[in-house]
Amino acid sequence: MFKPGPWYAALNKPWWTPPDWLFPVAWTVLYLMIAIAGWLAWRAGGIGPAVIIWGVGLILNALWSYLMFGRHDIGLALIDIAGLWIATAAFIWAAWNLAPVAAYLFLPYLLWVTFAAALNFEVWRLN
Repeated sequence: MFKPGPWYAALNKPWWTPPDWLFPVAWTVLYLMIAIAGWLAWRAGGIGPAVIIWGVGLILNALWSYLMFGRHDIGLALIDIAGLWIATAAFIWAAWNLAPVAAYLFLPYLLWVTFAAALNFEVWRLN
């Protein structure tokens, strides 16, 4: 719903910003893994801590797009992505013994959120 658009294109970005086409490709794969991980955690433990954390992460993920591209608030988006990183790591921890495959499926997501947070920080710093 909230896309980068001309506002984002006009921002100063670090040299290591990926090309625009990479984001939808990466997110398509990640969302599939996120969905499977959530389903595995739910199947293994019902609506317990892992699934609640998973849901909080989805909310924070959606909120980031709104903050960054809807409101153009780079600083608030940075705070949000820090929360998303914590939720992602917390899901891995909560799912580790409950549904190990779910935890493993979240490892690339944690790496991507780490990268995205660094990119968000640099965009905030440069602008």
